Amino acid sequence: MKNLNTTKLQHTWGQVDDYMNDLLIPSDALLEHTLQTNIEAGLPAHDVTPNQGKLLQLLLQIQGAARVLEIGTLGGYSTLWMARALPEHGRIVSLESEPRHADIARANLTHAGLMHKVDLRVGPALTTLPDVQEEYREPFDFIFIDADKPSNPDYLRWAMRLVRPGSLIIGDNIVRDGEVIRADSTDPRVQGVRSFLQLIAHNPRLEATALQTVGSKGYDGFVIARVIDVPEPK
Repeated sequence: MKNLNTTKLQHTWGQVDDYMNDLLIPSDALLEHTLQTNIEAGLPAHDVTPNQGKLLQLLLQIQGAARVLEIGTLGGYSTLWMARALPEHGRIVSLESEPRHADIARANLTHAGLMHKVDLRVGPALTTLPDVQEEYREPFDFIFIDADKPSNPDYLRWAMRLVRPGSLIIGDNIVRDGEVIRADSTDPRVQGVRSFLQLIAHNPRLEATALQTVGSKGYDGFVIARVIDVPEPK
């Protein structure tokens, strides 16, 4: 009975997502083309949902962001959402470890006419981030972390070197079907997320909240942190 109820709930979540998306997010051929390309290429189904993509876009527009760092490109679906929110002089640096994924993302972003706003770096993020730090001397306004979860704590440490007071840091997929509460979990993704959240909680330069989400992709959530200006200790 529990499995039947869960299946029914997930079906309802998907229907509600479809209803809200149909109502609030107009059909967009370029976004749909990107998702279809990713499916046909056999990429993992890890893209953000349309309503999550729209949320990223709105946050960037509210903040007036011009410099964005994305850790985890996949096929460029979230990149496209965010690139559209940037002013013409804006730039999104997107890091992708898998060359094939990066090739698909580059094709999608070129098709959408947005590649001029994107600096797509290929290779493990922990090896490309030092170059990003060297080449981009101005801090990033917004950092979206959506890559391998065991490395999330290291990504956060890097993020804190690349931000300013007022910058936002978003971490996706932090609830993991509720497994995040299991301190004894043997899943390195769960432990990576737990360490990530603990680092955020104990960093005096960050104020944050986390939200659980349900929808077409099941049960998960995200954390949003804002960098604050903390006086230097005397």
